[in-house]
Amino acid sequence: MEPSDTQKQATGNRQQATTNTVRTPLRMGSDIAQRMIAFASAIIRVARAMPKDPASRHIAMQVIRSSTSCGANYEEARAAESRPDFIHKLGISLKEIRETCYWLALIHEAQLSSLTLDPIAREAIELGSILGASIRTAR
Repeated sequence: MEPSDTQKQATGNRQQATTNTVRTPLRMGSDIAQRMIAFASAIIRVARAMPKDPASRHIAMQVIRSSTSCGANYEEARAAESRPDFIHKLGISLKEIRETCYWLALIHEAQLSSLTLDPIAREAIELGSILGASIRTAR
């Protein structure tokens, strides 16, 4: 049942606002933001499939932190208050992508995952290239 116009004025249409922010691109860069979310989700699936020994748990937490941080910092950059702030936050996101690449390489080298890491590693490299190009353009 749709709220009346009076209810919408008094309380706002919270359901509509919540739904729109998830599905509707708000501004430039939403395609990259969605790729960052998909990337972090793929990393989480890799981490869940890793062994539960202490070393694997440590590496899993690190790769989760860095992969989710790159998307969060990208979102911060999209809401930057100035060009230098934008460049700085994109730089942090790029560093987190590079760290994620390190952890993925370690997971591969130590054979901690039976999942194929190549597509995820390729996506990390592509996202890093996009961020690097964005930084160069913004400068």
